[in-house]
Amino acid sequence: MYRNKGRHKPKTANAQSSFHRGDYRVRGSKRRTRKMLDANLFIKKATGVSEGEYTSLKTFSDFEIEEKLKRNVTEHGYTRPTQIQEKTIPHLLRGGDVVGIANTGTGKTAAFLIPLVNKSFLDRNERALIVTPTRELAMQIADELRVFVKGMDLDIALCIGGSNMKRQEMKLHHNPHFVIGTPGRLRDLIERKKLNLNLFRNIVLDEVDRMVDIGFIRDVKYFISLLPKKRQSLFFSATISEKVKEILKSFLTDPVTISIKQQDTSENVDQDIVRVNGSGSKIDKLHDLLVQNGFEKVIIFGRTKWGVEKLTRDLAERGFNVASIHGNKTQGQRRRAIEQFKKNEVGILLATDVASRGLDIDNVTHVINYDAPESYDDYVHRIGRTGRAGKKGKALTFVE
Repeated sequence: MYRNKGRHKPKTANAQSSFHRGDYRVRGSKRRTRKMLDANLFIKKATGVSEGEYTSLKTFSDFEIEEKLKRNVTEHGYTRPTQIQEKTIPHLLRGGDVVGIANTGTGKTAAFLIPLVNKSFLDRNERALIVTPTRELAMQIADELRVFVKGMDLDIALCIGGSNMKRQEMKLHHNPHFVIGTPGRLRDLIERKKLNLNLFRNIVLDEVDRMVDIGFIRDVKYFISLLPKKRQSLFFSATISEKVKEILKSFLTDPVTISIKQQDTSENVDQDIVRVNGSGSKIDKLHDLLVQNGFEKVIIFGRTKWGVEKLTRDLAERGFNVASIHGNKTQGQRRRAIEQFKKNEVGILLATDVASRGLDIDNVTHVINYDAPESYDDYVHRIGRTGRAGKKGKALTFVE
């Protein structure tokens, strides 16, 4: 992660990050009106109790799914289902609607993909639409789906912004079995008459709370209005607000609710604050943290894309091996950055909140909130990138 741990002297004022100071200058009066969260919310010791430690008595071979699919699941490294998989898969295989309430990192993606792959393999007329709030989550679902459909002759179309529209239209022309997309791009394709939702008798709304948070509620309602009445509907969310309930009513028929959400934040994450005195010492404090032992795989969150990019350059100048994802990056650049981080080619990934949901990366040791999150909900989702699958993680939040 850091090429020269034999002490680099931290750079002075001309190398300071404008990550925090510059962002506030742009926002002007927002600095005075923005409500700061109580710093005590960011302090909590890990208890060592985790949903990730749940051990099922079942194996995936116990499920009534096709042998080819069982082999693909096993080759993917799955042996025993997580709690949400064990409870959800049998119900979905019977064709019922499901509301799944679960924290990120609990295995919900496989919980809905495995039954849908089995359904499409048995009946080629069965098509599934999967709607997600972010491109990153859509890409990760598509990657996992490709593993599950290996050798099963099932087609996938990934429909997200930042990627070639014409190519996506060509994919849709062949009526793929699975369409995975973000609301904005899906709506564009519907309005261009390239995507006909009446063909889809299976739909998944994933991370609905996030879709509502970032303003996609009207799009989601629009999609529901275009779906066939007879369908299997799957609904996953970490929280159920009043607006989310509004969608639930029109979307599902006699659903089974499966909830394994036990707490707001992962019990496996040690949470603490880092006090800083003004922006001058902030990047130096970050530098001193990153050169310590144990900071092997770190995600650093900031509030704006400009701030994240500036901090990325500053850390690279100091000798750190870094990558970043934010709204000014192309889809290809964002995908490459995530792949480099996954493969340990870089040890630090900097991100705006676009990445706080859906990023499923193993063995993240630390999450650092270089800029405090806008809300406690954002905080929960940021720190959920570490302490996954029964492992301990550490979350640090910079506080002035």
